[in-house]
Parts: sequence; C-alpha cells; structure tokens
Amino acid sequence: MENPTSYDLIILGASGFTGKYVIKEALKFLDTLSSPLKSIALAGRNPNRVSQALTWATHPNPPPPIPILTADTTDPASLRRLAAHTKLILNCVGPFRLYGEPVVAACADLGCDYLDICGEPEFMERMEAKYHDEAVDKGSLVVSACGFDSVPAELGLIFNSRQWVSPAVPNRIEAYLSLESDKWVVGNFGTYESAVLGVANADRLQQLRRSRPRRARPLIPGPAPPKGPIIEHQKKIGLWAVKLPSADSVVVRRTLATLKENPCGLPGVNESAKQIEKREAFWPTVKPAHFGVKIASKSVFGIIRFIIVGIFIGLLGKTNFGRWLLLKFPSIFSLGWFKKNGPSEDEVRSASFKMWFVGHGFSDSTLAAQGNMKPDMEIITRVMGPEIGYLTTSIVLIQCALVLLSQRGNLPKGGVLTPGIVFGPTDLQERLQENGISFDFISKSALST
Repeated sequence: MENPTSYDLIILGASGFTGKYVIKEALKFLDTLSSPLKSIALAGRNPNRVSQALTWATHPNPPPPIPILTADTTDPASLRRLAAHTKLILNCVGPFRLYGEPVVAACADLGCDYLDICGEPEFMERMEAKYHDEAVDKGSLVVSACGFDSVPAELGLIFNSRQWVSPAVPNRIEAYLSLESDKWVVGNFGTYESAVLGVANADRLQQLRRSRPRRARPLIPGPAPPKGPIIEHQKKIGLWAVKLPSADSVVVRRTLATLKENPCGLPGVNESAKQIEKREAFWPTVKPAHFGVKIASKSVFGIIRFIIVGIFIGLLGKTNFGRWLLLKFPSIFSLGWFKKNGPSEDEVRSASFKMWFVGHGFSDSTLAAQGNMKPDMEIITRVMGPEIGYLTTSIVLIQCALVLLSQRGNLPKGGVLTPGIVFGPTDLQERLQENGISFDFISKSALST
C-alpha cells in the first residue's frame, strides 16, 4: 500500500447478504466521470467469499481487479489497518450490537470516517455516549442508520416539515410504511436477529438513557398528540396500520434534539461562505414535530399478522430459551416473513415500498397557542422506492458515501451523529431521486376542528 489513504472507501462485510448488493451499487459509481469514487477495496473474514460476492455483483461481466483485504471484527489490529488506509469505511457487518463497536473504535481513533446500515437504537446511542468526543477530536464522522433505517424516514420527515410554510406549523407527522410486492418476499435474517436482540437489550437501552444527561427537547406547537386506537384505518391513503417500534423515530428524535441545540445545524469543517449561507437558510425551514412510524397494510388481516409476530418476538425475546427458539425457527415465529437464507433475486426485484407522511398541524402558529385547539390542517407527502433491505439500503448507503467523499469540507469535522443532521442540507435527497427513490407532495387540506 503506497500511501496512508490508499482507498476512497472500503466495504467491510462485503460477502454478506446486504454487502454484495452494496458492492453492486458502488461499482456503478467507481471511476465514472463525475464521481469522487476512484478507488475501493473489499474486506471480510473470508477472502474467498468476498471474491464470490464480487463475482456475483459484476455478473455476467468478469470482476474488475479490486483489492480484497482480510479483516475480522474480533481482530482489532485488522480493523485499524483498514482505517489507516482509507478515507471511509462502509460497515455492513451486523447485528451491530454484537460486531459493530470494534469498527467504530478503530475509525474514531484513527480519524477515519464511518457509515453503517444499522437500525439498532441501543448500539447507536451507546456509540454516541462512548465515542462522540473522541470522534470530534480526531475528525472522524461516525454516522449510523445510513440505509433504509433511517434515511427515508429522516429525509421524508424533513421534506414534509418544509411544506409547512410560515405561519403554518406542524404538530405531528406520522409515517405509514407499506411494503409492496407481487411475490411473497422473505426478509433478511439479520434484520430479524436485530429485532430479537433489541427486545433482549431493551432494559440496557433504558439504563443507558437514564445514565446520560437529558438533552434539550424541541418546542412543538400545540398539544401532545392523542394515543389513538391500536389498529388505525387511514382512509385517505387506504391503509390499516399499527405502531412499529422502529429505529426511525429514535433517530429522528436525536436529529431534532441536535437541531434544538444548534438551530442552524452543525458547521462544516471547511465550509465556503456560500455553504454557510445555504445551511443557515435551510435549517430554520425544518420545523420540529412529534414523529412516529406505523407499519401499514391494505387489509386488516395483514395488520393482525404483524401484531402476532410482534407478540412472539416481544414475549420470547426476553428469555435465553425464547431467543434460541426465535433464532432457530425464524420461519415459524415470523409466520414465513423471515428465513435464514434470505430472499431470492426475483423476490428482491419484485418488491418496493411506499412511506406516507401524514402531517397534522396549524394553518397559523397563533392557533397552536390557544390551549386545547385541535390541528386544522393536514399535509401528506410520500417517499417511494425499491425493495428496502437490499436495494434501497444499498442506494442510500452509497449516495451518503458519495456526498461524504465529494463534500467533506461542508460536513461537520467529526462526531457520532445522525444522517439527518449530517446530510439534511446537502444534495442527498436530489441524488436519491436520481437513483430511484422519489419524494412527492401529495395533498394539503383543511381539517374540521
């Protein structure tokens, strides 16, 4: 290796289910005319499997001569070697609460930037508590949740929030996630395993939050939203829905807390005057709102299935034996939604998602101050894209990487931060739209109060 930064980025965990789709997406931008991505390497425990993943990603063409490096999350020295020879590591090795910390530690220590596709709140908040100050000091940007969790939710919330033009203000914005396909699509086992481990670690997350100083909460106009029914029928978008305990709402809350502390966002390490002006104009147009995510289905039976799987994971995930059952027989306890061997390529190609953002608020902020006044205005927007676990996740991760590589001076010096606060004022939304993920304004209407 000739110089300290031999590669623009390294994909770690390149042979995993998601990793091979990330390779495929990255190669579309390698050494193309306007791309900042000129050199990449792939890394994993087993070089043969990484080589097979590269062959799969380039099929039917022969694979290009891309370096394959051996690295293992149980071998800190191998991770430090990676971090010493690249500007950026894309980490695809999950579950992150089991395997993620050594990678973050190596990057934070050596000032290497880090992006991952994690959707695990306990891991993300623990990394923030342990490594934020060191990452700021060493100039390492550590950004988790750069996949389907949680960029569509974060940018989708920002997009809806910015439709509330003053004097209008939002009070709550709820996201309804609808997964669509003409085939039965099996989910990624890693996602299922993360959900099971999330239940197991729920107490640890609460303990971590209690041990940390309370962050400033954004001031949201109007009353706290009502609880509402367990199963909801959203007639305007034709969907039944139930609350989804996802990372998205946690990540959004962290972004809004950072924004409360820094109303004009975080300054870039080497910003131009034009970029400062753009950032300071952008963030005041993002208005805070109560945010939650619901999983949605066209039929009430689909929702009942979600609830049954949720009960299985919620009850059995609390004991060792229960977790063993859940992870040993995923197909049974997820009612066929998850299998160890993941979906076929045809299933992945056939799937898509729609995420509807239904915002309720006030046509004039002065109305919000009038005690128990109910919201009188609704704005609906939508984010749509291909299959979530492999295709959308790979598109989002690679576009975040390209923004980071091409606009590093406009981004914060370092720290353990959320995608929204880092990428919100950049052109990430436009890049996603150019790559198959759309952001649409649907409707604006008055509500009877």
